[in-house]
Amino acid sequence: MQTILRIGTRGSPLALAQAHETQARLMAALGMPAVAFEVVVISTSGDRIQDRPLSEAGGKGLFTKEIEEALLAGRIDIAVHSSKDMPTQLPDGLELSAFLPREDARDAFVGKAAKTIADLPRGAKIGSSSLRRQALIRRMRPDLDVVMFRGNVQTRLRKLDEGVAAGTILAYAGLKRLGLEHVVTDLIPLDIFPPAPGQGAICIETRIGDRDVEKMLAAIHDVPTGQALACERAFLAALDGSCRTPIAGYASIEAGKLSFAGLIISPDGTQSHTVELQGSAQDAARIGQEAARTVRAKAGEKFFDGWL
Repeated sequence: MQTILRIGTRGSPLALAQAHETQARLMAALGMPAVAFEVVVISTSGDRIQDRPLSEAGGKGLFTKEIEEALLAGRIDIAVHSSKDMPTQLPDGLELSAFLPREDARDAFVGKAAKTIADLPRGAKIGSSSLRRQALIRRMRPDLDVVMFRGNVQTRLRKLDEGVAAGTILAYAGLKRLGLEHVVTDLIPLDIFPPAPGQGAICIETRIGDRDVEKMLAAIHDVPTGQALACERAFLAALDGSCRTPIAGYASIEAGKLSFAGLIISPDGTQSHTVELQGSAQDAARIGQEAARTVRAKAGEKFFDGWL
């Protein structure tokens, strides 16, 4: 049987796990064998740049640029991404066509010197490359030494074993997809450590107008996850969110009702503003935009000076 769908992905173990989950769901939904799909690994700038924070190197697009180029050129048919890695502005000709059911969106603490962030000794090193996580850590424990921690999940865990830091924070969803739940020493509640917009959700990017592919993806698209992400991405876009902005946002949906909680926080963790809104899931994007306007009005434009 000829390949019907070429699935583009980064080459990290987590990215491959997400691509294979997409393949498995398509096989089950469409009744197609594995040989109908080809997983195409594409190296991205974000994978290659390991010596500095993404905020300095160019932001979220570093994990998607080369894959999107392959999609536009027709070398792949769909691109599978972690939703939290996706810029809010996509290249002309591309769109997000499907979302898989969302995994647990919480952050997980992996500690060597202590089981929780609260239990770390004063001055202990804690590693993270996320400005959101760094800011939230500083809000919780301003006495800790927050150090940059780049690399895939396995690389970060190895750095812990090598003593580079006493602990780190990783997305629980990614650890679950890799079968690494056992390394978690503490799951941090959403209200204490709100997640990045899109955290825990796999999204699938396609060429606009590719009807055959859209039809196939409709069989695996999870509507509530798509609605939640529409809200979170609208919130992020209205705040001009990028890797340079510590922003958190999480939407949950129950019985057609959407509840959203968002946060903006200064990089040093000393100032923050929150917003909570509810409404119909059908109005997801509007709620996200309104939440952004609300929290921006609370904070005032000067809040963003110097770090947006």
